[in-house]
Amino acid sequence: MSAPSSFPNPDSNDLDRLHAAVKREKADLEPGREPAPMWVLFLFMIIAIIAGGQLGPMAGGFSFDVSNPFAASNFGDPRGSNKDPGAGADPFQVAMKKGASGYAVCGGCHQGSGLGLAGQYPPLAGSEWVLGGTERLIRVVQHGLVGQVTVKGQNYNFPGGMQGFGAAMSAGDLANVLTYIRNNWGNEGTMITKEMVEKVRAEEKRATQWTMADLEAFKDKNVPGDIPAGPGATAAAPAP
Repeated sequence: MSAPSSFPNPDSNDLDRLHAAVKREKADLEPGREPAPMWVLFLFMIIAIIAGGQLGPMAGGFSFDVSNPFAASNFGDPRGSNKDPGAGADPFQVAMKKGASGYAVCGGCHQGSGLGLAGQYPPLAGSEWVLGGTERLIRVVQHGLVGQVTVKGQNYNFPGGMQGFGAAMSAGDLANVLTYIRNNWGNEGTMITKEMVEKVRAEEKRATQWTMADLEAFKDKNVPGDIPAGPGATAAAPAP
């Protein structure tokens, strides 16, 4: 026969007394009234610190310039300005920067490298059409080009012809793109200005694309006009 246990078995009365003691120590809470988690209290503490930092500068009187949380950022006036953002900058550099953006409409055919596609789209890098007479170049981009074209001794046939951009681009935008292609990929040529493009537009009201034969008379002809001082005023075309 085994020895009696030193701990008596609790009866139901003992369990009832134990549960009652627990209830007195920690009463049951109704749903939705439980204490907030610690992470919520921590979040409110951070918000209070940030709010205090923003309200601090207002103690001596509100000033939007001081209290504005975005004051340190240079967002500029969203309404824009009549002032030319390129005012005071070197005209050649401004034209090159804007022309690089405008070249996106040309890059699909002539490629970002300016090398074109063999047999289809001629290169602009080292092209006599780019570095030759400015009047021929302006007329090509203004009204487009169709048929066979010879560039650097190679023949190209534009699929569907090259469309003109005269209706899609302002005189200034077109001048910037032409200045860009005349001074990129190793090319060195004088600037083409907005006034030069406007002069050609005023003289030529053509409604159809050019052919290579049509443009022969303008091959070495430059549009007269003043060019701003800078690299684009003195750059010389490389030897062919």
